[in-house]
Amino acid sequence: MNPTLRRRLMAYESKFTKHYFNQIFSLFPEKIRPEGRRTFKAYDGTNNLFNLAYEMLSWKVHRALIKAKLEPYLGFLHSTQYGKPSLVCDFQELYRHLMDDFLIQYCQTLGAKDFIVKTEDMTRKKKGKRVYLNDAQTRDLMKQLNKFFESFIEVPSARARR
Repeated sequence: MNPTLRRRLMAYESKFTKHYFNQIFSLFPEKIRPEGRRTFKAYDGTNNLFNLAYEMLSWKVHRALIKAKLEPYLGFLHSTQYGKPSLVCDFQELYRHLMDDFLIQYCQTLGAKDFIVKTEDMTRKKKGKRVYLNDAQTRDLMKQLNKFFESFIEVPSARARR
């Protein structure tokens, strides 16, 4: 892909992603609503929920691509980066909205008691606080997500035509 075109597409994606998440977050209960989307080292519990759900989706997509005998690191839109399978990232985009819908529903009953604060190393010399689901809620989320994957997401296998 032409590098200039790719940069422009990624800029559009970034702009619309910000708008998309502003709309998504408005559907969350106010007590757990984040100000915006943070991925790497998110400090609030809701963004960490999204990160966990997207990571589980990534594992499911990666496994499906391997079963389909496709190379997960040879994508077409996402760049090739060490340890980041670009085809998985490409395919994950197709199902990301399902995770968003799931989390909107799941989070409607969550409150402050369902989260814990941990102090972690943010850099070598700086500590910070991050919010996560407590252990019981994390187990429940994982269980519910697995049920969701098993019952809702079904991709029929492709068969060669003769």
